[in-house]
Amino acid sequence: IMKLTKSDCTLNERDALQDMLDSEKQLMEIYTTALFEGSTKCIRKSFSANLLGVAENQYSLYTQMNTRGYYEPRPANKSLIDEATSNFKKQKKALKANT
Repeated sequence: IMKLTKSDCTLNERDALQDMLDSEKQLMEIYTTALFEGSTKCIRKSFSANLLGVAENQYSLYTQMNTRGYYEPRPANKSLIDEATSNFKKQKKALKANT
């Protein structure tokens, strides 16, 4: 039997922050689904408030990781941004046409 030491079971700072960030992202997905499926105004308001709180936590963790050099997003390619913008505008126009 292999004996584990405390260092074998302890996350370093980067891994701990990444674990927290991943958890916040999962919570964002859960609250988003719950918000869409909420059947009363009261419950939807509660889910919305929780979603905003989780979004703030996620951004705070991202900022901490970015400041420490653990999370450095690359700038998006302009052509990809333009393509996404164009697709969004087409979908928005199609949705308006269907209402």
